[in-house]
Amino acid sequence: MQLIDSIAINYLDKTRYLNLYAGDLADLPEHEAVDFIVVSAFRNNYFPTPRSLIGALHRVGISVKELARDKEVDLRQFSSCWLSKVITKEKIFFKRILCFEHQARGEAHELVRDIFRSLVPFCMESTTTKIAIPLVASGLQGASEEIMLEALVEASLHWLSEGGLPIECIKIVLYKNSDIDFLHSVFKRVKERYEAIQCQNDATYEYDVFISYSHRNKDEVNNLIKALQKCRPDLKVYIDHQALRPGVFWQTHIFEGIKKSRKVICVFSPDYLVSKECVDEFNLALSKQMGTKQNVLFPLYLYTSELPDYMSAIQYEDIREGNTQKIPDAVNRFIEQL
Repeated sequence: MQLIDSIAINYLDKTRYLNLYAGDLADLPEHEAVDFIVVSAFRNNYFPTPRSLIGALHRVGISVKELARDKEVDLRQFSSCWLSKVITKEKIFFKRILCFEHQARGEAHELVRDIFRSLVPFCMESTTTKIAIPLVASGLQGASEEIMLEALVEASLHWLSEGGLPIECIKIVLYKNSDIDFLHSVFKRVKERYEAIQCQNDATYEYDVFISYSHRNKDEVNNLIKALQKCRPDLKVYIDHQALRPGVFWQTHIFEGIKKSRKVICVFSPDYLVSKECVDEFNLALSKQMGTKQNVLFPLYLYTSELPDYMSAIQYEDIREGNTQKIPDAVNRFIEQL
């Protein structure tokens, strides 16, 4: 594999890297070893077509279909992905595959957004330090390589900086038959844009709390805000009232809102878990907590729902089923943590 370009991302006291390569992701050399590679597939379709990564893996003796029969973790109901068990084949220098199974064709930024939603639960482990991603959906799915690369680079930069994703390196690998020079120019364009705004970054907090919730629970959340402000009248609360804007990469205002907030209250409910936006907000807050080693998250369990393990592992305040009598105590404990 050939290293084409690199971007260094400084976050707190660590430097992380976003690297661009050209080559065969199924044939990683030992010095470029990663913890897992991302594989894109349609739901339950692992046929090894000639130009796909699944096809390339098949040629080196790895069957995604066989790995799918005995998954380590299956989160497809939650975030469209599953993680394979450890691969022990000789001269294979990735430990696992993370298979992302998109339900339908979509815009590049939506596909990439779904991929990072899938990545976060597995990147929280300290053993995951390096991952590799191909230009997903640019083969049989027909997505533009230019648009997909720009979306991947934008998302990676957001998650490694504002999002604080606690991994050392993301490797984006271009297929060897792609127009490498042109795609390198796309990478450089985003790199220059990123480096130009670094001097404008301000780590100061503008808000005491960012509230992440499903708008179907807005009445309960309004009551929560009243209780918070009754306890602390000067409390600065960030709530996202902006409608989703088609075509906008990564809801930049959400990254900024969480970055500028000391704490994030996540209001768990069945509606919360089926909202892509809510899960993204939780993942961003979790990444920030892992990266800063500070208690950023303050989950409130509002209504019973089947929480994924990585969410339920964070200590929460239990106010099920919308038990308003428990809100004052939860609010007091939150204020004590500020």
